[in-house]
Amino acid sequence: MTRTGVDHFALGQAHRAAGRLDEAAAEYSQAIHRADARVALGETYLALGKFGAGWALFDERPGRLAALAASSWLQAPEWKGEDLTGKRLFVWGEQGHGDEIFAARYLSDLGAAAVDFSCLPALARLFSQLPVTPWPRPATMLVHRPDYWIPSMSLARWCAVPQAMPYLVAPPRSHGGIGIMWRGNALPYPWRSLPPQLGAELLALPAARSLDPEDTGATDFLDTAEFIAGLDLVITIDTGVAHLAGAMGKPTWVLLPTPFPDWRWREGESGFSLHYPSIKLIRQAWPGDWAPVVEDVCARLRADGLAG
Repeated sequence: MTRTGVDHFALGQAHRAAGRLDEAAAEYSQAIHRADARVALGETYLALGKFGAGWALFDERPGRLAALAASSWLQAPEWKGEDLTGKRLFVWGEQGHGDEIFAARYLSDLGAAAVDFSCLPALARLFSQLPVTPWPRPATMLVHRPDYWIPSMSLARWCAVPQAMPYLVAPPRSHGGIGIMWRGNALPYPWRSLPPQLGAELLALPAARSLDPEDTGATDFLDTAEFIAGLDLVITIDTGVAHLAGAMGKPTWVLLPTPFPDWRWREGESGFSLHYPSIKLIRQAWPGDWAPVVEDVCARLRADGLAG
C-alpha cells in the first residue's frame, strides 16, 4: 500500500476485472514501484493497443527475468533489435503452447542467417515449416553458439508487426464440419473450460467434431492442425487451439471468460481479434456463467445455417 493507505494495485486489478482498462492503467501507474504492477500495467497497455509502452513493461515479467538470469550458458547477449544479417539467434521459448504459437508470427521476418527455437515438444513438427530449427525443450542441444538470444514473448517488442497471415499451414485430413474444443488444462486456469454438460451440448451439434487429442488421437499440434485445416469453423475456449486456428487463418469463435481475459484477445469494433483477423471473440457477461455464451453460439450457428 501507499502511505495514504490506498492499495492502487488492488484497485487496478478490480478495474481490469471489470473491463475498465483506462482506470486500471491509472491505478497501476500509482503502484509503479511494484514489479507486479509494472507487468500488469504493461498487459493493460497491450490490451489498449499502446504497444510501445506495453511491450517495454511486459519485458519485466518473471519469465523473462528468469531467462535473463539463466542465460549465461549461451555466452551471448540478449537481442534488442540489432541487425541480424549474418547472425545466429537463439529464441528461448516460454510460457504455454498458445504463447509460443503467438510469438511464432515474428520468426519469418527476423533477417537472421539462422534461428534456433527452443520450443515445447508438441510444437516442434509444426514449427518445422518456419525458417527456424526447432529444438524441443527441455532437451535442447545447441550445435552452434548463437550471436544473440531472446525470450520468445519479447520478439514483439523489437520486430515490426508481421503482415503475412496465415503463418502456419497444414494439409487437411478431412473436409467440412465444426471443430469443438471446450476444455483446456485444469491448471493453472480452470475457469477457461466449459462445464462438461455445456461441452457435451456443443459436441451434440450437427457436424460437430471434437478437437480434444483424447478424441482425435493427435500426438502433437501438427496433427491437430491437420484436423483444423479441413474444417469450416472452429469453436474453442482460450487455449492453444485458439492460437493455432488463428495462426492458420481458420474462421474461429473463441469463448472468453470474465474477468481477466488474456490481453491478446483485444478486439476491434467488429468483435474480431486484432491479432488474429479470422477469430471472432465471444465473451462471458458474468464470471463463471457459460450457459448464455453457449446459447449465443447456438443461435449464431442457427443463423448461419450450421446448427440444423
